Amino acid sequence: MTTNLLLPPKYKTIGWFILIPATILGIVLSLSGFQAEWLNANVFVIFNDPVFGEKKFFSMTHTNITNTVIAVLFIIGAMLVSFSREKNEDEFIAKLRLSSLQWAVALSYLLLLFAFIFVYGTAFLNVMIYNMFTVLIIFIIRFNYILYKNSKTAPDEK
Repeated sequence: MTTNLLLPPKYKTIGWFILIPATILGIVLSLSGFQAEWLNANVFVIFNDPVFGEKKFFSMTHTNITNTVIAVLFIIGAMLVSFSREKNEDEFIAKLRLSSLQWAVALSYLLLLFAFIFVYGTAFLNVMIYNMFTVLIIFIIRFNYILYKNSKTAPDEK
């Protein structure tokens, strides 16, 4: 089976070096609301609709980009981890990759469905923000767990 869309295995290591600190920073940020003052910047926006103020299209705005930087690092790290080949990429790995992706999408949408039914108000906005990351998180956890479990139960065949 060809896996043309997968990156070389070395990118998985790079991904973990980005993903782990970004995850820790993201958790700290979500629990504390911390905003790094040195990350105040003028940024280009396609669309900005502030609570108080006028809507802006294709303009510059001054804002703190702490959330943006951490989210971008998390997504880049998670995608590098998710879409890098294993050293021994075979049919089992390809099947595991597909089933893990299916599990991740299904579970993510079940969690979202649960939130639509039981979460309201501004808490729902937080659920939607976290839901952007759940597919990658669930995929990485399930894929690596099954790989780990399989490596412990099946002896190496050469």
